[in-house]
Parts: sequence; structure tokens; C-alpha cells
Amino acid sequence: MLQVLSKEFNSFLNSLIAYVVIGVFLLSMGLLVWVFPETSVLDYGYADMETLFSVGPYVFVFLVPAITMRSFAEEKKAGTMELLFTKPLTDWDILLGKYFASLLLVWFALIPTLVYYYSIYRLGNPVGNIDTAGVMGSYIGLALLAAVFCAVGIFASCITPNQIVAFIVAAFLSFLVFSGFDSLSTLEFWSANALQVKQLGLLFHYESMSRGLIDARDVVYFISVIFLMLSITKLILGSRQW
Repeated sequence: MLQVLSKEFNSFLNSLIAYVVIGVFLLSMGLLVWVFPETSVLDYGYADMETLFSVGPYVFVFLVPAITMRSFAEEKKAGTMELLFTKPLTDWDILLGKYFASLLLVWFALIPTLVYYYSIYRLGNPVGNIDTAGVMGSYIGLALLAAVFCAVGIFASCITPNQIVAFIVAAFLSFLVFSGFDSLSTLEFWSANALQVKQLGLLFHYESMSRGLIDARDVVYFISVIFLMLSITKLILGSRQW
């Protein structure tokens, strides 16, 4: 697995994908947090990072599929998939290697945003007037959310040899599992079970972690969704029908 991870991560760094994704994410978040008056923390007047944690997931809906779309789709299109499976590697080695390589790249994109926290921490009146527990909980939630989106993206890349199709499918599914259930819960049809329907989506658990309380139920939910998506992808890989 580590060999596949190293190969995949190096391929990201040797192409423009890593730099474009990280650059677009940091530029968009920087403009939203510090420049645009509607969302700027300087105009808002409160020492918090609500903009990053409320808009970040929707940026990830498009950026994460852009990273994962090539994982298996490119192998299929280039005809190297069969060659890959002739090596002494299990399906899980290949799958997890590609998954963690994509996830590490997304997590690296998050690291520079810690500068935002330090800046707001220093700008607070008094200094340090920021909900640190809430910020750390939100970062953990965002990291877990990225992990789910990567699992969804790997699945989408596995079912098609076309990278564009993989991107569209991954973006749609990521948006659906993030806010789709929250929207469904507002329908009158689900009025009696609105809370249960809402709890099926990522948004409910992400918002729960953003309050600074890391509930084991929320963590288990994220891990369960990741395991489910990777298991489905493993079944598709095991079919060997290309």
C-alpha cells in the first residue's frame, strides 16, 4: 500500500493537479475570509472562522473530485489497469494507496489555513478572543469530510474510464451525501421523521463537530461512510469487468 501511495502522491506533485487544487482552494478561501465584504471577517467584526468552515465543504465538493477523478479512470483509459493487478499487490493495497494519496493532498491544502486562525487569534480584542475548541472541532470535521469526499471520488473514478464523467459523478454524490438529506428533511413528506432523515447526511454531523464537541457518534458515522464507499469500490475492483 505504501508503494502505491508513494507513487500516486509523487505523480500528483509531478503534475499541475496538486498545485492548482491547493492554489485554487487557498485563493478562494483567502478572498472569502479576508477580502469580499459579504464574508470578510474584518467587516463582520467577530473573531471566528465561520466563513472557512461554512463555505469550505462546498469548495471541497468540486476540488476533491478534481483530485480523485484520475485515480482509476486514467489507469483504465491508458490500459495499465491489468498491468497494475499483475503486481504482487492486493486489491486493498491498490485501493487504499490511491485513497490515502488523494486524502493527504487535500489535508495538505488545509494546513496553510492555520495562518487564518493565528491571524484572527492575534486580531481578537482581547488577544485570543476566539472559540479555539470550536475551531479545532471544525478542522477535524472538515478533515473527516474531505476523507468522505475522497472515498466517494475514488468510487466514481472506479466505475468509469472517463475522467470528466468521474468528476461529475463524484461532485454530484458528494453534494448529495453532504446536504441532500438535510434538504429532504424539510419536505412535508418527511415531517414526522425529519430529524432521522437529517441525521443520515454529513451536514448534521459536521455541524455537530463544529460546535467544538467531538462526539464519538459523529466520528463513527464518518468512518462508517468511508468504509462503505471503499468497500463498494473494492467489490467493483474485484469483479475485474473492464
